[in-house]
Amino acid sequence: MNKMIVANLAHRPIRSIISIFAVAIEVTLILLIVGLMLGILDDSKERQKGLGADVIVRPPGSANFAAFSAAPASVKYADVLIKQPHVVAVAPVVMQTTVSLSSIEVLNGIDLKSFESIGGPLRYLKGGPFQEPYDMIVDDIYANGNKVRVGSTVSVLNHDFRVCGVIPHGRGSRRYVPINTLQELTGNQSKASVFYVKLDNDKNDTDVVQQLKATDAFANFNITSTREWLELMTADNIPGLSTVIKVVIGIAVIIGFIVIFQSMYTAVMERTREIGILKSLGASKLYVIRVILRETLLLAVTGVLVGFAISELGRIGMVHKFPTMRVLPMSWTWAFYSTVIAVGGAMLGAIYPAYKAAQKDPIDALAYE
Repeated sequence: MNKMIVANLAHRPIRSIISIFAVAIEVTLILLIVGLMLGILDDSKERQKGLGADVIVRPPGSANFAAFSAAPASVKYADVLIKQPHVVAVAPVVMQTTVSLSSIEVLNGIDLKSFESIGGPLRYLKGGPFQEPYDMIVDDIYANGNKVRVGSTVSVLNHDFRVCGVIPHGRGSRRYVPINTLQELTGNQSKASVFYVKLDNDKNDTDVVQQLKATDAFANFNITSTREWLELMTADNIPGLSTVIKVVIGIAVIIGFIVIFQSMYTAVMERTREIGILKSLGASKLYVIRVILRETLLLAVTGVLVGFAISELGRIGMVHKFPTMRVLPMSWTWAFYSTVIAVGGAMLGAIYPAYKAAQKDPIDALAYE
């Protein structure tokens, strides 16, 4: 049976190749889209963790993604925060989302002294701290991806900034400018988007959050511990993210189902006489169904393997084209999910053609031209 199945697929190479690539596209869609979305999410979590803050204080009405919020809170709230029990340092930060043809990035305005009091001194791979109002510090990923170095000019918000230092990635944003400069450029003088708070002991984070919410000054603020924020940043808790993933998977399944169904149904119609010969020689209905399903399984498994290869090449290509974009490598979990989805969809698409083949009358099939 196996030799016959391989011979059947080899006899129709174009159709077999199309079916394999349909399954491969299905797998690639799942792995690349999921890898991209979860990669961006994990990258954001790692950079947030790298800040060193224990509590995050956002102005009233702001979202957990502070980069997409305005900066309505006065920086003077930092003076109130620093006086709270267990608080040892506070860093006000202005965030501004910038959009270019190749990416969406967040520009952070910081006061270097207070920012370093949260997570320790910045380690410079090249260059050093701000010297002028229009200086910029970038991380190594941004520097390598955009081919900038110390002394290079970066245009943002219709102004040119000089790169003064390059730091390792994983410390919040990929680009930093002096807080006063960004406040002036965005029209938010003396205001901040978020306040990062460092405690004497990170185990006190829950108590500090509750104590701040109980005060009149911060009653309406969005206050969370960094630990809680990291736990919330999952695909299921991000509005729309899990829905997008489900939609992509649904589209991928439909693509695989339709192509496999069309391929196997056409194959059954073309092989009417062949099926008649098999049945006249004593082949049972179950035997015919097994032949069709085995062909489908071989196509699906081959398509999955090709999909894995295309997904990895696509991931490498995306990272090369957009260096600041994080795409997760293929995980065993999602490799398993995509395999089950692709093979399951393909087998589902082959059920009716297999049933149709099994129902053929051998006399009619043998008379078929």
